[in-house]
Amino acid sequence: MSKAPASDVARTLLGWIEADREEIVRFLSAFVAAPSPNPPGDTRPAAAVAVDLLKAKGVPHEVKAAKPELPNVVGSVAGGAAGRHLVLNGHIDVFPVAPHEKWTHGAWSGAVADGKVWGRGVTDMKCGTAASIWTYIYLSRLREKLKGRLTLTAVSDEETGGTWGTKWLMESFGDAYRGDCVLNGEPGTPQTVRFGEKGTLRLVFTVETPGAHAAYTHLSKNAIRLAAEIVQRLYWLEDTPFEQPAELRRAVEACAPTMDRMLGTGAGGIINKVTVSVGVIEGGVKINVLPGKCRFEVDIRLPLGLGHAPLMARVQEILRDYPEAKVEIVTTHSSEPTWCSPEHEMVGILQRTVHGLRGFTPTPAVSIGGSDCKFWRRAGIPAYIYGCMPTNMAKPDEHVEIEEHLHVLRTHALAAAAYLGAS
Repeated sequence: MSKAPASDVARTLLGWIEADREEIVRFLSAFVAAPSPNPPGDTRPAAAVAVDLLKAKGVPHEVKAAKPELPNVVGSVAGGAAGRHLVLNGHIDVFPVAPHEKWTHGAWSGAVADGKVWGRGVTDMKCGTAASIWTYIYLSRLREKLKGRLTLTAVSDEETGGTWGTKWLMESFGDAYRGDCVLNGEPGTPQTVRFGEKGTLRLVFTVETPGAHAAYTHLSKNAIRLAAEIVQRLYWLEDTPFEQPAELRRAVEACAPTMDRMLGTGAGGIINKVTVSVGVIEGGVKINVLPGKCRFEVDIRLPLGLGHAPLMARVQEILRDYPEAKVEIVTTHSSEPTWCSPEHEMVGILQRTVHGLRGFTPTPAVSIGGSDCKFWRRAGIPAYIYGCMPTNMAKPDEHVEIEEHLHVLRTHALAAAAYLGAS
């Protein structure tokens, strides 16, 4: 820490975190060691780890689930005076592990070694969700000092679109989970506060032709060859022009150098452009059979200010040259770009908090990936992300530095207390 905390509440919170650091690490390790890959989407073991902690700490909590295998762990405490409502949000589900992956420590080990916690989902996003859970526990102890309400939402369906997690909670329980502001711990580097995220457009293409023997190419077009041509043209979408408000463009451009520095050269360059990634291709049955069907899946990311409609118009223009092809939007995994003000009070609180803890000021930035914050931003509620580095996210040897996890927790706890007027 670069300087002493400014208030009694801050000193109390930091003292608790320091006293509990071994328990905090043990919890994160156990949380990661409880598999929660989605798909297939059964997060009950990991949710149980969170529930056990909340129960042991004696704080209000309950489980709400539209599907029993996808429990959402929630809780809420009212402060000692009227005020604003802050929602803490994180997800329990994580990426699955591929059979071919090779790990130094087991993918579901939750191993604590070399100053790190290892395992699938530790960065995306059990580190951040654990920070939300502990922040809720600590501020529950200080509820009489809070002005307003603090709510925890640890959801189980983010990786597959959020239908049975955040979206379901917001649609099913009125204002209980809306709040006035949201703080989320998705990975994104401690050097940034995320105020927006690129949109996602997930498309499934199917190309069908009569097919034939491979020697009889005069009888049918090759479905894989047509698919390859379409894929090539889809990459032209990366040059799609779009309009963006001047103040938003300035904020996006200002974060580019930080994104390059923290996420690798080139990260800053793709924030404000369309990106195309073909993730799955399926076609053919045998080397000497001319394929009559090819299916492929494409992930398109859209910059702030560019919606689905203009992109789909260009996709349909491409397909006019390929009557053998059709396209379907995967609506549950597609979302328009969302953002809120980079000058909101919470941004300033997070910046001051991090500067007080670590001596640097995080830059307002745009997330390249998606998050559940989109549901709140669509409803007009500002939602911000402050989290760990995405080290090996969705790759073998995913891990988080223990000190970085503790820093994210400290930042969330102090920022939440400040937003709710605790002093």
